[in-house]
This record gives sequence, C-alpha cells and structure tokens, in this order.
Amino acid sequence: MKETDWDVIIVGAGPTGGRTATHLSSLGHRVLMLEEHSEIGRPFQCAGLVTPKALQEVGLYDSVLEEVDGARIHGPSGTLVPVGTDGKLRTYVVCRKKFDQGVVQQAMESGTTLWLNSQPVSAESSEENVSIVIDKNGVEMKLSTKLLIGCDGAHSWTRRYFKMGRPKEMMIGFQAEVLGYEGNERWLDMYSGSEIAPGFFSWVIPSGFGSHRIGVWSTPERLNGRSVEQCYDDLLNHPLWKDRFSNIKEIARFCGPIPSGMVRKTVTNRVMLLGDAAGMAKPTTGGGIGPGFKQIKGILQPLSKAITSDNLTEKSLKKITSKHFAAMKKDQDKARALRNLLVSDVPDKELEAHFTNFAKPDVLELINEIGDIEKPVPLGLALLKKVPAFRKLALKAGTRLMFR
Repeated sequence: MKETDWDVIIVGAGPTGGRTATHLSSLGHRVLMLEEHSEIGRPFQCAGLVTPKALQEVGLYDSVLEEVDGARIHGPSGTLVPVGTDGKLRTYVVCRKKFDQGVVQQAMESGTTLWLNSQPVSAESSEENVSIVIDKNGVEMKLSTKLLIGCDGAHSWTRRYFKMGRPKEMMIGFQAEVLGYEGNERWLDMYSGSEIAPGFFSWVIPSGFGSHRIGVWSTPERLNGRSVEQCYDDLLNHPLWKDRFSNIKEIARFCGPIPSGMVRKTVTNRVMLLGDAAGMAKPTTGGGIGPGFKQIKGILQPLSKAITSDNLTEKSLKKITSKHFAAMKKDQDKARALRNLLVSDVPDKELEAHFTNFAKPDVLELINEIGDIEKPVPLGLALLKKVPAFRKLALKAGTRLMFR
C-alpha cells in the first residue's frame, strides 16, 4: 500500500469519527483519521451526557463519572417537575477526554491510522478519487482516497469546502465546571425562562467527585444581543435559585456551537458528512453522540460494499443514505417543532402554565412512562393527545408536523 493510497480518509477524531473508523476498519477498509489538535478529547465543549444505548455500543464504562436517575426541571417562576425515579438509570455523565480517547483507541485497534496535528488544506473530487492536501505538523502533503468523510464538527471544513449547506439551527452553548453547587445526588437540574435561557434551558449536571457542569444554551436571534455568558451570570444570581450557587468555585469554562438541523447536502461526489458536521445534534438536548453513532450504523453495510466496488458517486451515495438520513431528519424536524410549540416559542407566563400542568401527578406519570431522552417525539405527541390542558395546542401541532 502506498502511503497516499487510502480507502477512506475521515476528517475529525471525535466520537463520530472514531466510531465510523472502527466500523470501516473492522470491515477491512484502509482508513486514515485526521485530527487537527495534538491530543484526542481536547478542547472539551460538551455537557458530557451519553445515553445508555450509546455507551453500551462502545462499552467504555471506565469513562463514566456519574450515573443520572432523572432531572428536576424548573419553570420560570419555580414550578418543579421531577422526571425520573431514584435508582432507575436514565443516562451517564462521562469524562469526554477519556470517552473520546477510548472510541479512537478502538478505531486504531481495528486497523485505523491516526494522524494528530493534521488538517486538510484543499481537496478536489474527481471520478477516480478525492485528492486532498494535508497540513501535518506544518508540512503539506498530498493524499488520495476513495471516500472523504467529514466528522469535523459544527464548523466543519469539509462541509464548507464542498459547499454542502448549513445546519438549520446553530445554537450557542456556554458551560462552566464548578465545585460547591447544592444539588441532589444522581439528579441533574434544568432551569427555564427568558432571563436565563431564552427559548431553551440551562442545566446543572453532576460530574462526580463533588463537581458539577453548569451550562446555558440558546440561539443568537433569541438572545437578542445578549451573550450566553450574561445568561449564565443571570442564572447564578436568580432570586429563586441563587442560594444553590452561592458557594460555587469555577474550575474551567467552555463555549461552543451546537448544530441541529440536517444540512442540505449530506453527500456529494466521494464526500460524506456525519455527526455535528451534518447538523445532527438533537434539538431538544443538543446531544450529538447518539445521532452520530446511529447515522453511520444505519448505512454501514451498503457503504462498505460501495467502497469495495469503488462506486462512490453522488448518485450512489444518495441511494445508500437517502432513506436512513431522511428518517433521521424527519424525527429531528418533529422534535424541533414540538420543542418550539411547548417551550421555545412560548412566553414565560405561558411556559409556567405548561409547567403547572407537567407537575400534575397523572401527567408526571405519563412523562415517566413514555419519556426517553433519545425519543422526545412520542412523549410530546402523547402530551398533546392525552393531557386536556394541551389539547388546544394539538391542532397547531398537527399543522406544524404535517409539513415536516
């Protein structure tokens, strides 16, 4: 094998890139993975929640910092909606550095080659291959590959270079790691209201050893000139909850984009986007690891055959991805529509009324019965259908969902 001859080059060595590399290398393909930074898992820009399904897929339980049984969700005026049950695991909090390194290590053990301090400079897609110029440790070299896969995050070079569109929605997230928060063990707190997270929510996630991750997210248009850091400060000083934050000590701060809404073109000739690069973060939680894993797993076998036969035209890749990606996009659009209907497009007074209804025992029972962090749509539809107070929203919801 020539050094410049690869079946697949993956740009980005995060969880989606690493998992994709593991799958393809395990099937015998020659895979090169490029990472622009000098180490895997840095910089850290994520809340660190990983669903049981995603964690089970990679088996990296040694990266778990905390198990979470539920969420205490607070309305703008303080109405509490506890979702979950003590002792019944809902999700995991992981050390993202250890988790990411573990996923990439699995790829390398499967035969993937990893280059650190390496990033694409230019590329050209032709009938024969993708010719790509790489900057590796400050030295440029030219490589060729059958297929180029962009797993390079929210600001994807691959997506921008090949003009494949933009995510439908780009949220802004800010997070601080702190000590001294007064919270409940194995439960995370979520806070809502236009003062602290316009259209969305803020979160406090236990991250083990007495530490917590406090974060805020929203969209630029909803922030209306404010910054997410200002929202964070307003959360810490909110009259209803400031006592919980009075003794915190910050350890670190992080800020980053959250892309949600599948891009216009996930494939072009010999090029594909996966994960955050494709805009696959969940609109309800911002999580991107599960969707990235699901995206590659659903097309793996036909994609592997196409790589082997070197049939990787845009038409061929569309045929491989269209059904699976369209189904994921449909679920994503439905989740966003329901989120907007119940939370994001609702003024605080109406949102607090929703929380009052959520907090009723029969509604809480329904939420705990159907609620799933991976599948928010069934829960949203059940609330509209079965809770009398939400029936006036059902027609509006039907109209929104009908055209998605």
